[in-house]
Amino acid sequence: MFAKRLLEKAIHSPTQGDSQHGNSAWKDLDLRVYVHYGVPSTASILAFDPIQSLLAIGTLDGRIKVIGGDGIEGLFMSPRQLPIKHLEFLRNQGILVSISNDNYIQVWNLERRSLASCLQWQSNITAFSVITGSNFIYIGDDHGLLSVLKCNADSGELCQLPYHIPATSISKVSGISFPDDHHMIVGVLHQPCPSGDRVLIAYECGLLTLWDVTEGQILFIGGGKDLHLKDGFANSAIKEDNLSDDTSGCYLGEKEISALCWASGDGSIVAVGYVDGDILFWKTSSSSVNKAPVANLPSSDVVRLRLSSEERRLPVIVLQWFPTKKSHNYNGLLFAYGGDQIGAEEVLTVLNLEWSSGAENLRCTGRIDLTLTGSFADMILLPSVGAGGNLSADLLLLTNPGQLHCYDDSYLSTLMSQHERKLSVPALEFPTVIPARNPLLTSARLYKLPECSSKDLSKISSVARPTASVHGGSDRPLTGGVPCQLSSTEESGIGRVYIGGYQDGSVRMWDATHPILSSIFTLQGQVQGIQVAGLTAPVSSLDLCVFTLHLAVGNESGLVLIYNLKSGTTDKNFHFITDSKHEVHPLLSEEACQCKAVFSLFNSPVQVLQFVNHATKLAVGFQSGQVAVLDMGPVSVLFRSDCSCGSLSPVVSICWRSSSNTDNMLKSQKTVEVNMPTDPIDELVFVLTKDAKILIIDGGMGNRISSRPLLLKKKSIPIAMYVIDDHISVSSEQSAKDTSSRKDATTEGKVAKGLHETAQLKSSKDAFSAGRLLDSLLLLCYEDSLRLYSTKSVIQGNHKTSRKVKHAKPCCWTSTLRKEGKVSGLVALYQTGDLEIRSLPDLALVKVSSLVSILRWNFTANMDKMMASDGSQIALANGCELALISLEDGEDDLRAMGALPCLHDQVLAAAADAADAALTFSSQKKKQASAPGILRGIVKGFKMREAENKGKHSATSKSDVTHLEDVFSKPPFVDQLPTLRNNQEIVDPSSGTNDQEVELSIDDIEIDDLAPMASASVYKPQNKDNRTEREKLFEGATDVTEPRLRTRGDIIDKYGKRESKDPAAVAEEARNKLLERQAKLERINQRTAELQSGAEDFASLANELVKVMERRKWWHI
Repeated sequence: MFAKRLLEKAIHSPTQGDSQHGNSAWKDLDLRVYVHYGVPSTASILAFDPIQSLLAIGTLDGRIKVIGGDGIEGLFMSPRQLPIKHLEFLRNQGILVSISNDNYIQVWNLERRSLASCLQWQSNITAFSVITGSNFIYIGDDHGLLSVLKCNADSGELCQLPYHIPATSISKVSGISFPDDHHMIVGVLHQPCPSGDRVLIAYECGLLTLWDVTEGQILFIGGGKDLHLKDGFANSAIKEDNLSDDTSGCYLGEKEISALCWASGDGSIVAVGYVDGDILFWKTSSSSVNKAPVANLPSSDVVRLRLSSEERRLPVIVLQWFPTKKSHNYNGLLFAYGGDQIGAEEVLTVLNLEWSSGAENLRCTGRIDLTLTGSFADMILLPSVGAGGNLSADLLLLTNPGQLHCYDDSYLSTLMSQHERKLSVPALEFPTVIPARNPLLTSARLYKLPECSSKDLSKISSVARPTASVHGGSDRPLTGGVPCQLSSTEESGIGRVYIGGYQDGSVRMWDATHPILSSIFTLQGQVQGIQVAGLTAPVSSLDLCVFTLHLAVGNESGLVLIYNLKSGTTDKNFHFITDSKHEVHPLLSEEACQCKAVFSLFNSPVQVLQFVNHATKLAVGFQSGQVAVLDMGPVSVLFRSDCSCGSLSPVVSICWRSSSNTDNMLKSQKTVEVNMPTDPIDELVFVLTKDAKILIIDGGMGNRISSRPLLLKKKSIPIAMYVIDDHISVSSEQSAKDTSSRKDATTEGKVAKGLHETAQLKSSKDAFSAGRLLDSLLLLCYEDSLRLYSTKSVIQGNHKTSRKVKHAKPCCWTSTLRKEGKVSGLVALYQTGDLEIRSLPDLALVKVSSLVSILRWNFTANMDKMMASDGSQIALANGCELALISLEDGEDDLRAMGALPCLHDQVLAAAADAADAALTFSSQKKKQASAPGILRGIVKGFKMREAENKGKHSATSKSDVTHLEDVFSKPPFVDQLPTLRNNQEIVDPSSGTNDQEVELSIDDIEIDDLAPMASASVYKPQNKDNRTEREKLFEGATDVTEPRLRTRGDIIDKYGKRESKDPAAVAEEARNKLLERQAKLERINQRTAELQSGAEDFASLANELVKVMERRKWWHI
């Protein structure tokens, strides 16, 4: 007996060579995210690049999602799974900068989809801003220190520059003392000026400082607890908005800043939100504000706005402003989150604000409240220029969990024009490539297509491709990124499809051949001209015949819908079949993707659908334990069978096997069943039910083969069942379709012609002879184990396993993997989120991974129902996200990753840079243009110099901030603050440790007393000295070569002690020196003015000469 068991184990167990071969086939496996769509459920922060039209979304788990045009999306995984608190683009440079909660600064290269550099900041970063049009970054921390970083656009390396502004220096310069625990920087805003050298710094204590980095001085100071406010909103047009119109006056008091933004196009007004719910508008450009002390600011320069009249209000968390008119710097829309009464409904408030001429009075002309679906996370505006040069902006609103809503400018304008306060405005979901939540995804499948079906489906997609819409539009508001050339080639055909079934009964198909998925068609679950109850029930099961392009859809009402995706079929009728009748209706058209038949046999949800033999038959398993086999030739029901044995246990899996000599195996059993059929059995159907029973029935007649179903001694929950052949690729998902297709390409083409021609494939059944069936294995996947049986032993009633693997944790989903067309692996997902890959048939462990390490996902309920695999890729859905994980390795994986779309458009970047350069050149040329004549050119030169000194421009280009490189290369406050020695230690000038310093005086400056030069329109340098260079070099020398002997008097005069003078003489000498110094300074100023005047005259002459040469023709030269 013991020897017999050893012999059986040796027969059924794989050899060592087979085991090593199976392991080596998967040794280079690398699980990578091939495609990712949707907004992560942990999304928390937004960033936008207006030039590249890219949206970045930071999450609470360290992921960053980048979204561009239709189908162009990318996912970045931070090495640290921490929330991202700051996120911003370096505009038009292909660089994205993120800062995590542990102050870890990361620079991402969008073109390479990789992490370029990292920098660990030592203090807590509380403010972050990128200077527009440059690669300089402002960093504010909790110690009140403002630092500057430089990012190399080519390498992505970060470099900390010596420029920094501590809060103590601001306190010394401004004369305002900071509280000990309230000097943290809470906001940094780069002022929109052409030179880019002004930055607004907001401190937690409420102090606002506008700092000029070039001049090193404070231009504006706002805030303070003693500010007196009056007439905050006396001219409000909408009284019900509870805007402050109190004229009695009030004091600012202790106010902490929580949000701020510019409220004008030129940066002359800043809107500041506070923790107590107030919003203050500060004028930073008023001369009275610049000069007046903080406590005595005029009330007309500070305006307060209140969104609610309640005393206790929510803090103002977010403020953003957008101009409504290009020609007006002050009128615009203010978006505010917070400021409402505590306990009120969560809304985003939009105010239409208008300033009077000169920005003296502010009034609100409209207000709307956008109701949020979920808690607020972040918002951002997508600016654009519409027809006629008018400015417009779409609103993107992010709420939890991972819901992104879009409000376009026309929609907001319509709501605002109604002059009504909207308390409830429906949210409009941002268009996604593959919807997973609205409508809800309930079933999904992934298929590889043969070449013949690929071309047919490509023709269908070119005709039936739908379009997404936003408020009736055809495109999403983002257009960034460049699709890969492979993904945009129509001649390549469709090699892989992803099919999703939804809760509303619709079915959608996408082309998943390349990383950019595109929609092929959408089936709404309707039949033309015929009313069928239950068509809109949630989809519960799907199956596609990849050869005939027949699609089977099962729903929770028990209906089975058959679609023919091809056009021009021979059967032009629609069939409606129930358990008691068969109705036939003519189809109204011969278009593709029409419903061919609807079966309503049981009032039970459909659990399993399985096409057999190139869609000649369809096996259907129901939740009630019933199994029906449908004939797809003459549309009819072949048989129905109860496989639950009266227990009403749901059907879990169905496997279909073909063999012409199966009856020989059945007759070889020791005990022949009484009800065994005497006719040869060509097909066997293995049915696995939820109570872990396996029944075998005749695929032709529906008779049960064995009365004793396979039943485990210990109850376990079954997951799936597969039939594995050592010679050909067979699974429960596609049977032997792929193998027969490869063996006879000619037969493949004949099958594609029509449904009735499938009878010509009878010869392909030779591959499924009894000998092959004897060698096949039956793999049963349970929640707690994997069990491998011999198919022959199962048919003969022998329930002994040939191999068994127990799970350490509950398993919820499995799928087979293919290598070189052969089933050689198994992937299993556990309820803990772990993934395991095992080789077949030895079930050896090859790879261990997890959803957390690959996607940062946690396992959720019913996730296994939305998972699918085609043998080389796995499709997963979680919330609003959809991901395709590549299981390919080596060259196949590199080729797949090379087909990813590019997230940075270099052509667009070059065009934008060229446009900026052309705009700068055009503005300079207009300034240099002058009337004919040398004299008028000189006058124009003077005026042009004055205009350049003023520097009033509305846009900022890269050329405008090039001077910041020199400014940030050295620390500020060189004259006012303690100096730095070579060892970088701070030295106090007032201390006595600086005895090595050399003190210089203006008396040490020698100035030649030359006559002032008269100004002229043309500057000509005058050579008053005609001496040679040698004479100038030896000036004062004599012909005497011997040294002169000095007398005693000469030595005493130079080195001896001088007689002491009386105090009056000393004072008179000091007075004379001061007068000499003043004269020297006046001559220096006069000389500088003359040189500047001469330079301007020379520039005017050069401009006039250029203009004259431009008017000359080439034959004049």
